[in-house]
Amino acid sequence: MPINDFFRIHSGCCRAACEASKYIFLACPLWLLGCDGPQSALEPAGRAAERIANLFWWMTAGGVFFWIAVIALAIWAVRTPPEAHNQRRASLLIIGAGAVVPTIVVAVLAIYGLAPIPVLLAPAPEGSLRITVSGEQWWWRVRYQLPGSDPVVLANEIRLPVGEPVEFRLESPDVNHSFWIPSLGGKIDMIPGRVTRLSLTPTKTGVFRGACAEYCGTSHALMSFYVVVEDKETFERWLAHQQTPAPPPSTPIAAHGQELFLANGCGACHTIRGTGANGLVGPDLTHVGSRLSLGAGILPNDLQSFVKWIASTEHAKPGALMPEFGMLPQEELQALAAYLKRLH
Repeated sequence: MPINDFFRIHSGCCRAACEASKYIFLACPLWLLGCDGPQSALEPAGRAAERIANLFWWMTAGGVFFWIAVIALAIWAVRTPPEAHNQRRASLLIIGAGAVVPTIVVAVLAIYGLAPIPVLLAPAPEGSLRITVSGEQWWWRVRYQLPGSDPVVLANEIRLPVGEPVEFRLESPDVNHSFWIPSLGGKIDMIPGRVTRLSLTPTKTGVFRGACAEYCGTSHALMSFYVVVEDKETFERWLAHQQTPAPPPSTPIAAHGQELFLANGCGACHTIRGTGANGLVGPDLTHVGSRLSLGAGILPNDLQSFVKWIASTEHAKPGALMPEFGMLPQEELQALAAYLKRLH
């Protein structure tokens, strides 16, 4: 096809592309406004997340380069009369800008994108803190594996020392899940029958949010958790406290709540160390009152949320395996909530 006919046929498409790109360019700042907060991969607080964020920005720069180049060529093609195009120069432009330059740029970006993979998948150094996380439906069982002592077990919350590498050993007893703390690093699948590993090194203190990144059932969207990164001394004090049994009830209403907890069979599913509750099906509640949230990140940790969770679990998290206890009188629900909230 003669080059003049080529430009004449495609001039209408070029005008449409130029008009559409104008609105895309104006919308870009609005998209970036949503890329912050405690669950943002573009606000890195870990070494792996920093590499991933850098990769994103370089890939974005490559995409913007191509976009500008295509729009510039489209504008040039639209504004230049077809008869003014030189056949030889236009052919060289199409070959160079349409094949040679994109091949070089894409090859460079591909090499840059693949280079961090060995680093991101490298195991944590020997002697690093090791945490086993099990993805359940729909919450997270967390076990700190401590040399020479029993594991420290909790649920839906992870605490880490800043600047220290940590190895997560990830598993699932039921369906595929995906473990992801965007601010600290990449995601990795949790596959039934297998143990996958992920090494992360937090570089900033703060509270960050993690989530399941693979659809796993009814309440997949309600399966999140919080990660608290703090200085090493604070972390070690917290970990030592987590090894202690639950404190005894300090008020009459909390004592009544403990009696109700054991009498209603809650101890068949939940463990509260220091009491007769030693169930392994549900989350460990020994220090549940000190956690940041309830129900795997969906409710604040306060008395009313405890009442809501106990009385109407299915409404709060559809498909949850915990039975509802809405048949209990309100005063008993309040006593249960008072007891659990004081488990610090």
